[in-house]
Amino acid sequence: MRELRRGQVYFDKDLAGYISEKPEGYFFEYDREFLKKNIPISLSLPPREKPYESKELFSFFKGLLPEGWYLDIVSATQKVDREDLFGLLLCTTGVDTIGAVTVRKIK
Repeated sequence: MRELRRGQVYFDKDLAGYISEKPEGYFFEYDREFLKKNIPISLSLPPREKPYESKELFSFFKGLLPEGWYLDIVSATQKVDREDLFGLLLCTTGVDTIGAVTVRKIK
């Protein structure tokens, strides 16, 4: 099971978990230390040890992405296809987000 891309998910300044793209879909797994806090990053992703799996990018993470004209600007400036939701997630949510959750690309 080869990982294509991966990101660290932060809640405020705390490492909350990891999101991965693999050939069979997307995975989100909480960090073990963050699980001790029993804080969900989203109501749709309550804390648990077992990783979440989805064929599509999780709705919660889609909600962090830019839309409309701003999506066009981000896609052009970051050189990421506007249909590449995971690529957009990794290049846009690590800086100045409105909410408490950010995603940073793991190189």
